[in-house]
Amino acid sequence: MPRFAYTAIDARGSEKSGLLDAPDADQAVASLKARGLFPTNVTQGSAARVALPSGAGAPKKSARALRLPFFDPVSPKELSVFTRQLATLLHAGMPLLRGLEVLAKQEKNQAFQEVIAALGENIRSGGTLSEAMARHPEVFDRLFVNMIKAGEAGGVLDVVLERLARFQEKSLQLRGKVKAALVYPLIVMAVAVIILAGLLVFVVPKFKQIFADLLKGAPLPPLTQFVLTVSDAVRNHFLLALGVGAGLWFAFRAFRKSRAGARFLDTLAVRLPPFGDLFLKALIARFSRTLGTLLSSGVPILQALLITRDTSGNARVAEAIDFVHDRVKEGDPVARPLESAQVFPPMVTSMIDVGEHTGQLPEMLTKIADIYDEEVDNAVAGLSSLIEPILIVFLAVVVGTIVIALFLPIIRIVQLMT
Repeated sequence: MPRFAYTAIDARGSEKSGLLDAPDADQAVASLKARGLFPTNVTQGSAARVALPSGAGAPKKSARALRLPFFDPVSPKELSVFTRQLATLLHAGMPLLRGLEVLAKQEKNQAFQEVIAALGENIRSGGTLSEAMARHPEVFDRLFVNMIKAGEAGGVLDVVLERLARFQEKSLQLRGKVKAALVYPLIVMAVAVIILAGLLVFVVPKFKQIFADLLKGAPLPPLTQFVLTVSDAVRNHFLLALGVGAGLWFAFRAFRKSRAGARFLDTLAVRLPPFGDLFLKALIARFSRTLGTLLSSGVPILQALLITRDTSGNARVAEAIDFVHDRVKEGDPVARPLESAQVFPPMVTSMIDVGEHTGQLPEMLTKIADIYDEEVDNAVAGLSSLIEPILIVFLAVVVGTIVIALFLPIIRIVQLMT
């Protein structure tokens, strides 16, 4: 008989861990419930992944409590873990207020601990969970609050929390995949800049003095003269160059925040190779999973479209969703105006059209999200194999150009000495 390792909460809120034998995971969960325990993690094997740290009383303040005000008080990962744990506790039969008390007691992030405690206080005074969460928009966005409100209205809060947890976990995976595609080229570019700066600031000036002593006024090759000029500019005007760079960065940020700038840059992001295809697939997956999760949780279609628009992360996609919202408000289906917007591929709009005709739009949107999650995986793998040699060649060309520029005068010096 299989052996399962478990982590559970007892009636007093203390954590229990151990092993038990059961035919399957469902039987293991049922056995724990029969003992008066609320399982938070059940894993087949010899050791459980501890989902909730043990220890009674208020948790000690950690370094995370010292977050600066311009950082997010709660990370997406922390919110995802909280949602999963609360969904598990409610599904196991623990009352909502008790579940919040348990999660607040062992939350290490002091800022998040205070938010969870405030949720419990609001519920204790007669409010609803969605109303309490709406008071903390820095932690719970519109999507989260509206899904909770729909779950409360339908009496399926544990089911909605489960969907939210799954949605957040998928979103984190998708974000990680896109970041993985960008990290390598950014690291290589940073290394290239550091090497280039080191050569121009420390190495090239030494050769300049050598050339001046040995060539005795003879003209330098054009490539060498260009490299020496760049080196002098970097050394003598470093602070000016740094200030210009900072100014350009702030100008770019201001342009990015403007309506026209956001639309231009977001349109460029999904069209510019080699990353455009990856970004577009990630946006499609995000749009489909967000809208599908909202609809399957009972959020009305017009409200779901507005929430999806606000969380799309791309101005061009947001405009398309806004157009779809206006057309749906007039009685049109989703697929037709979405196709007219000419943002998403025909396959996506065709699948949405099929979902609307069969009455299974939420399921079809989830299917689209799963398909494009796989497409993002493939795109990341393809980009990695394409970008690595390109960046290596780029780095070799930059460094090689400087080396050649420094060796050309040496050849002339040797010729003059012979």
